[in-house]
Amino acid sequence: MSQYEFTVSLRIRHPMIDPRAITELPRIQPQHTRRAGQPRCDAAGAELGCAHHNSYWMSRLMAEPQLSRSNVSVERVISQTLSHMRRVQPFLERLNDEGGIAELLASLYARDVFRPELPPDALALLGRLLLAVARDVHPHSPINATASRAN
Repeated sequence: MSQYEFTVSLRIRHPMIDPRAITELPRIQPQHTRRAGQPRCDAAGAELGCAHHNSYWMSRLMAEPQLSRSNVSVERVISQTLSHMRRVQPFLERLNDEGGIAELLASLYARDVFRPELPPDALALLGRLLLAVARDVHPHSPINATASRAN
């Protein structure tokens, strides 16, 4: 198996929900939130004169990128997350009915060619939970990039 680094995040977008209501359900702390109607701000915090069109909630499901190993893989983290998300299926259904979307974002940092594969039961559960999957594939390693900058 080729090694790769990866992170997995849960992202939710909704036309108007209060992000605090999202945090209560899966009991996962978010890293980024915004509420529809809040003023948009630049990186320094200055208001840009317009408002956010939708609410957004994002949580990294791992503290830092993980190096794949025999017992650690993006597939395994996604499967474990799906098991956890079963408990909030009614919320995910309501979110979808109201025009929102929930997705798992897998960011993959390739060292070599590899092929992540989700088994049919995981794909079926993604569908039942109305969870999308997005993938970002990067040609370098965040761990090696950090080490290179430190030298």
